[in-house]
Amino acid sequence: MTAQTTTAAASSGGLSKDFFASIVVFLVAVPLCLGIAIASGLPPTAGIITGIIGGLVVGSISGSPLTVSGPAAGLVVIVADIVAEFGIAIYGIIVLLAGLVQVLAGIFKLGVWFRAISPAVIHGMLGGIGILIIGSQFHIMLDRDPLSSGIQNLMDIPSGLIETFASHGGNIYAAITGLITIVSIVLWTRYAPARLKLIPGALIGVVLAVIVANVFSFDVKYLTDLFDGPTNLQNILGTIITPTLSTAEASMTAGVLLAVISLAFIASAESLLSCAAVDQMHHGARTKYDRELMAQGLGNTICGFLSALPMTGVIVRSSANVEAGATSRASTILHGIWLLLFISVFLFTLEYIPVATLAGVLVYTGYKLAYPKVAKQLLSYGKAELGIYIITIVTIVSFNLLAGVVTGLLLSVAKLLYVFSHVSIRAEHKTHSDRTILHLKGSATLLGIPKLVAVLDRLIAGRDVHVQFDDLEYIDHACIELLSGWQKQYQLTGGKVTIEWDSLIGKYHSKEAMAASS
Repeated sequence: MTAQTTTAAASSGGLSKDFFASIVVFLVAVPLCLGIAIASGLPPTAGIITGIIGGLVVGSISGSPLTVSGPAAGLVVIVADIVAEFGIAIYGIIVLLAGLVQVLAGIFKLGVWFRAISPAVIHGMLGGIGILIIGSQFHIMLDRDPLSSGIQNLMDIPSGLIETFASHGGNIYAAITGLITIVSIVLWTRYAPARLKLIPGALIGVVLAVIVANVFSFDVKYLTDLFDGPTNLQNILGTIITPTLSTAEASMTAGVLLAVISLAFIASAESLLSCAAVDQMHHGARTKYDRELMAQGLGNTICGFLSALPMTGVIVRSSANVEAGATSRASTILHGIWLLLFISVFLFTLEYIPVATLAGVLVYTGYKLAYPKVAKQLLSYGKAELGIYIITIVTIVSFNLLAGVVTGLLLSVAKLLYVFSHVSIRAEHKTHSDRTILHLKGSATLLGIPKLVAVLDRLIAGRDVHVQFDDLEYIDHACIELLSGWQKQYQLTGGKVTIEWDSLIGKYHSKEAMAASS
């Protein structure tokens, strides 16, 4: 077999794997695209349009070939707030401008900075979003309208259950539909045969719930009830609102600017973190972060122009893509083609899909986001990281997403400043000798000099002082100069000073430390 034949065979094998993977990703994407759109306050097909753009446009130029882009549950809260506050027309302008911000960030090579966000803040953001999704979608799963705030939604869950199951004032059929969906997803995820694991649990849950609801003629809301007219392509295209000069002029406010920056920041952070996670799942090409940021920005610019959902790189679809054996970006592009085929040919299926089953998918998704499995890992890095995580979640749920993220970032900066300014100095006096050991722990910087001077000034003259750096994480030039000068002065009083300069090598590589040790 020639090298050319071998290459062709490998290419053919890769394409067949990508074809199969694209089917799997498509099946994962459909219920999530529809459900996230509904949860965001937009027409169900707004999510499908975003999925198409994510597959065909972003998939073709992305910096992470195996990452799948589309509507993200992590943006539900911020999108719903923007739509409620500004209306659908200005919402489109906000998404468009957020996309342009992402493009500029990629051009100026800011992609790597989004990876510098503390994991505690990111996990706290996802956890807070998950709790808010559970609160709002739980009511939709009961065919009830969600309330105006996250706290109210959470507090009203018991009364919603009582109304539905005890007083029979709610729609028990919607509750059963949602319950079937969630239970099916859980059971499939845990007990499905290994050879069938690639079939997404969300698809199994939706299919079973659709069958039960239609066979037994459940009196529940269906997706077609969310449309004003017939569910056909012409009516779907009629829901698209493109920006006009008047809406652009009305968008020039501080509130809109804040929404643009917030959306661009959160979408970029979630996308690039998803890409980083995907890189750990395969051995192929690594992510080009700035290129990915520009691709996401272009996708969101188009989505904003069409008033569709904003997109990010999505870890659920991306992991399904990798696990299904995808080898190139062909899988992502093909999944976009299948979504286009769905919205063009198979829209009639929407009349059979209960709203409650998609809400059930999102309740389960919210649970997966909110489940505190990461808390133990964060605690291993210190109580401060766990504290930032918890405070970020509480702030998001109590106020809003932006307030929570900003609070988490400020706490991370405060922790960083504390770490780089906090130094502990302990003097250990040996009782049966004139020896004193100084233990320095933490970071000895300019800010810690007053504390260091206070300890040195209290030392009794004439002792044998040993300065140890075993527990020191960092020392700057100012502290090195201080210790070096004090050493000379103390020795003039008849004392002896031994400073373990050699232990700094590897912790603080500086000519000053080397010179001081000589």
